[in-house]
Amino acid sequence: MTMMADTSLREYANAASQAAERISMSVLVPFYGDNPGGLVRALEDQAAGDVEIVLYDDGEPDRELNAALSLLLASLETPARLLTSTRNRGRSEGRNLLAEQARGDWLVFLDADMRPGGPAFLQTYRALAARGGFDAAYGGHATDWPSERELELHAALTRSCEEHGAEERNVTGPTAFCSSNILVRADVMKAVPFDTGFTGWGFEDVDWAVMAAREFTLVHVDNPAWHGGLQSPAALLAKFRAGAVNYRRLLDRHPELAGLPGARAARTLARIPGQAALRGVWSTITRSPVLPMKLRTTALKLWRASWTAEALS
Repeated sequence: MTMMADTSLREYANAASQAAERISMSVLVPFYGDNPGGLVRALEDQAAGDVEIVLYDDGEPDRELNAALSLLLASLETPARLLTSTRNRGRSEGRNLLAEQARGDWLVFLDADMRPGGPAFLQTYRALAARGGFDAAYGGHATDWPSERELELHAALTRSCEEHGAEERNVTGPTAFCSSNILVRADVMKAVPFDTGFTGWGFEDVDWAVMAAREFTLVHVDNPAWHGGLQSPAALLAKFRAGAVNYRRLLDRHPELAGLPGARAARTLARIPGQAALRGVWSTITRSPVLPMKLRTTALKLWRASWTAEALS
């Protein structure tokens, strides 16, 4: 763990963390407004011995939540710390900061709205780390079907595009990595941090995996975490529009990724005169709860490809 000279950053460490002499694995959880309390409680049930939990509040948008989390960590027997930044650093810089401050030889990145996929989640990662033979692993994730109809589109999109087993993901390779459930050696993060040139949402994890795979061994395993944080169609439309800039950065940094489905779709749309005028149609279809789900997810993908085409032009 490095010393924190940055005056915009403060730390709370519970009694167990202050007393811990040896930490082998650090579970790192960045958040911005989301409450990671449920995840922390689930991890407490699985953590044992030399595992620590480190939370990072990026910009402290909710001071009451921050204070409540400090009280929660104080009640834990597991070593736990809360890092709080008074300025928003973003996804890449926040994760880099967590990696710098972690004390473990192995790091597990999880999102605040996740929960372990099973009672042996951490045990599985500890066993994998002990066995070795790799430098970073992505465990995959699963999604509960929501009770709110407005969130069904996001769940359907996630299940169709992201929920694949390790065998299939290993065929895809580094571009199937997501930062939401990664086990990685601490020295890998020192050598290959997340690129802070990616701002806002999207693709910093793919960029990181492609860069890391050039020097280290990356693998896919079946150790999923359940992912919450489903968003409304309106939120997805906004996110995918904004993410086009990051996709452009990804392709600029890695021209070999020009064959990715999203890049091919964007190039195809770019050849259609006036394709941008169709965005209103795709937006309407995406938002409509009465239309078939496959049609809605297709419209959302076309919306994303359209904005990507503009960013690539």
